[in-house]
Amino acid sequence: MSQIRVMMEVGDDSVAVITIFNPPLNTMAVSIIAGLMEKFDEVSRRNDVKAAVLTGSGGKFCGGLDLNVIQKVHLTGDVSLVPQASVDLALTAIEDCNKPIVAAIEGLALGGGLELAMSCHARIATPKAQLALPELSLGLIPGLGGTQRLPRIVGLSKAIEMLMSSKPILSEGGKKLCLIDAIAPSQELLKISRKWALDIAERRKPWVKSLQRTDKIGSLSEAQEVLRFARHQAKRTAPNSSLHQACLDVIEEGILHGGYKGLLKEDKVFRETVLSDNSKGLVHLFFAQRATSKVPKVTDVGLKPRQIKKVGVIGGGLMGCGIATALIVSNICVLLKELNSDYLLKGIERIQANVRGLVTRGKLTKDKADKALSILKGVLDYSEFKDVDMVIEAVIENVGLKQKIFSEIEKACPPHCILATNTSTIDLNLIADKLNPQDRVIGAHFFSPAHVMPLLEIVRTQKTSPQVILDLMTIGKVINKVPVVVGNCTGFAVNRTFFPYTQGAHLLVNLGVDLFRIEGVISNFGLPMGPFQLQDVSGYGVFLAVWKEFAKAFPDRVFMSPLIELLMKNGRNGKINGKGYYIYEKGSKPKPDPSILPIIEESRQQTKLMPAGKLITITDKEILEMVLFPVVNEACRVLDEGVVVRASDLDTTSVLGMSFPSHRGGIVFWADTVGANHVYKSLKKWSEAYGSFYKPSKYLEERAIKGIPLSAAATSSPSSKSRL
Repeated sequence: MSQIRVMMEVGDDSVAVITIFNPPLNTMAVSIIAGLMEKFDEVSRRNDVKAAVLTGSGGKFCGGLDLNVIQKVHLTGDVSLVPQASVDLALTAIEDCNKPIVAAIEGLALGGGLELAMSCHARIATPKAQLALPELSLGLIPGLGGTQRLPRIVGLSKAIEMLMSSKPILSEGGKKLCLIDAIAPSQELLKISRKWALDIAERRKPWVKSLQRTDKIGSLSEAQEVLRFARHQAKRTAPNSSLHQACLDVIEEGILHGGYKGLLKEDKVFRETVLSDNSKGLVHLFFAQRATSKVPKVTDVGLKPRQIKKVGVIGGGLMGCGIATALIVSNICVLLKELNSDYLLKGIERIQANVRGLVTRGKLTKDKADKALSILKGVLDYSEFKDVDMVIEAVIENVGLKQKIFSEIEKACPPHCILATNTSTIDLNLIADKLNPQDRVIGAHFFSPAHVMPLLEIVRTQKTSPQVILDLMTIGKVINKVPVVVGNCTGFAVNRTFFPYTQGAHLLVNLGVDLFRIEGVISNFGLPMGPFQLQDVSGYGVFLAVWKEFAKAFPDRVFMSPLIELLMKNGRNGKINGKGYYIYEKGSKPKPDPSILPIIEESRQQTKLMPAGKLITITDKEILEMVLFPVVNEACRVLDEGVVVRASDLDTTSVLGMSFPSHRGGIVFWADTVGANHVYKSLKKWSEAYGSFYKPSKYLEERAIKGIPLSAAATSSPSSKSRL
């Protein structure tokens, strides 16, 4: 804690340099806010100080409010733990200080850090410094005047865009917007900032108080039109969130009644949002995602990651090409292997299309795209695999084929080469059955499309070496994925946890519930699409193959619906041929297809699940719970078997891999907000009525009875059956 402090030094030029010390990001802990108040008060009182510069240590300006403070508020419900800094610090101590203050920004100014900088009278930044107000992505709104000062500095439209998206801009972009007054090299930053501060003090440069500006707002009618459009956009892009509208309300308050009134409303709404369920879920997820980088006996034993320069990817289908794309755009050489020239050419063309798509979307420059494609090479045999550092197999889910490939690459690749499979379901012990030793075999499960989706599920067996795990974790970060280490079992962590999701929906349909009503309930909960549209998009063949794997592994709790096979018999293959549960036409949204109703009726006749042949009566809340509680139940088994390091890893994977709504914090966090007892009693009731698919797990039963959260760590030593 002694590292956390605010220091002040006054130079011969009579400029005080105030520096935040709170590594690594100089976030604003409560003691930092108190220290800043004290130093700025000293600046205002000292006659030997003409001006001040605010900066951060270690090449970082300030990463915003310390989220540990917010986490304490969530645990205690005491919002007074967050200091009243908007008026006291940002306005009174900084903006209304009787000495000019310049922000010297290096590295980043995020959230409250950028708000502090906007309170200053000028801002000087190093090249490529990141500037952002990402609060909405954490279920909050800015709380240090960001909703009031940003529109007055950069203009209303651009300010709303930055606030609504939470995305950072670079200092060069900030300079064009007048958010940054000048760009300075790192070694010159303090020198130029000090001179700028003196120039303001001696009236050679303007002394600008951002909160008092109105020149960038426009007329009242123009501002209201911009806000009207922004509200419409927010309803479209964030239909399940009231937070965006609340932020726009605060901006409007300042435009209608002045910046000071806007600050007061901002503080009030900020304190309300801190206690919201959205904030609790998103802040939990923030910490959960960062916890995934800590894996016992891997990241804490002094190992250093080896450099991976060249990777062989086997299979030029959608997944293989997506993986190859992710690697080459991150400057890792790739050999793409296929069976014949035709398949190889199609694979190369698919990767080229992926890269072009990234350029079109502004994710990659043309020069970087050309460089990426220059380090891709297609091959038809293993002769060039003699110097690869890793191989990722990405062929169809066929055990025999994968075993054959692994036998071949074991001979073709150097001894240090990591042997990875992208299987989404198959037990790695089966794939590596004939290999000796098996310590370099690992699962690298990407999610489709692999060059876009952020999750990398790293699957370890009992024999996988810690070095190999660490190397793959490092590669995951290099290619901008969030790597999560899980244990080996059918479906691993993500697909295993969520295999009951579509089955629960099918069971409801066969009980007589309207299919498109289920879709609506799930979409309203916050998932991007319902379980049936997901099947249409993913392909029926994939679902049937995966269901069969799970039926073999968990025969006691798999519901095999006949509906998909009936659809296929009727010439429907989902999005691939334009006909599934929905009709797919180019250029238009998917439309529910009422002509599937006779097929659904045929499925109901075969399963004979409807009590006395009658449709069940059910509420929307029960629909949601009958689809998602079996997922929670399977998550409990995954936790009990030690498939993941910690419960929050399942929250991260559910959001990043299955698009579970982030504001709900992930599948386990959400279940704890619902309550283990309610989940258990509901499943017990349904299992008695509808069978073993709903039977509560022992883990869930024990925690419900004892009143222990599902996410709480086990008090006893890890189970002997732990897969980690």
